[in-house]
Amino acid sequence: MDIYDDIRKGERGAWVSITAYLLLSAFKLFSGYWFASSALLADGFNNLTDIVASVAVLVGLRISQKPPDSNHAYGHLRAETIAALVASFIMAMVGIQVIITAVESLFAGQKGTPDVISAGVALVCAAAMGGVYWYNRNLARRINNQALMAAAKDNLSDALVSVGAAVGIIGAQFGLPWLDGAAAIAVGILICKTAWDIFRDATHNLTDGFDEGELSDLKRMIARTEGVESIRDLKARVHGNHVLVDVVIEVAPELTVIQGHAISDRVEEQMRKVKNVMHVHVHVEPSSNGI
Repeated sequence: MDIYDDIRKGERGAWVSITAYLLLSAFKLFSGYWFASSALLADGFNNLTDIVASVAVLVGLRISQKPPDSNHAYGHLRAETIAALVASFIMAMVGIQVIITAVESLFAGQKGTPDVISAGVALVCAAAMGGVYWYNRNLARRINNQALMAAAKDNLSDALVSVGAAVGIIGAQFGLPWLDGAAAIAVGILICKTAWDIFRDATHNLTDGFDEGELSDLKRMIARTEGVESIRDLKARVHGNHVLVDVVIEVAPELTVIQGHAISDRVEEQMRKVKNVMHVHVHVEPSSNGI
């Protein structure tokens, strides 16, 4: 199977996000001006900045499909993780800006009352973006793509921003303009929290971190392989949406080179049964128990 098939599927999700942001931002900006809703206008401009994050994800997915070369023996698959990292920075900036704007509006005591229809516009846009989030989240899980999952979380954040805008608009109708700022602060904090989660996962993978539970599962699988007496060392790292494994096994010292090689092949075969394991390096050493 072509290891880049899943990445090409991920591109569809990035294009869905870009298309949705273009359409919804235009709809929100037009409606915001027409119905005199500053909350809807702010939401529309927020979507324009989100286009940058989606484009960054798309570029990262494109770069990750470049084949190995002399400087990148394992390929360029980590470009998608870098794209997720860039998306987290953009999300954090948006979240901080939402909080700052909300605090300023609370102290300014805005008195304008937008048309209530603009709240309906915001809720329709929130539902549409929720659908985009659902699509990208499921696709990202299916193809195990970190960059697309970051885009999906950005979609969810934008759906929540639209809900917050609707809450503020409805609150203004009942003489409670402070609801706008309160809802925006809550949404801004949530966006920053999501950005931090994406940043943490991306940096963990870029610094060759690997889940201890998954590593234990790999170790048990190798230990059950016929001919393996013990495991001296085992390392794994994430490379895009794939995994690279390095293992040092001990075998009976009286075995021939051909027999040791056969055991190594069995270990590699077992490892490739695990989804997304792209490369396995097996080093064979004689068991210290038999020396």
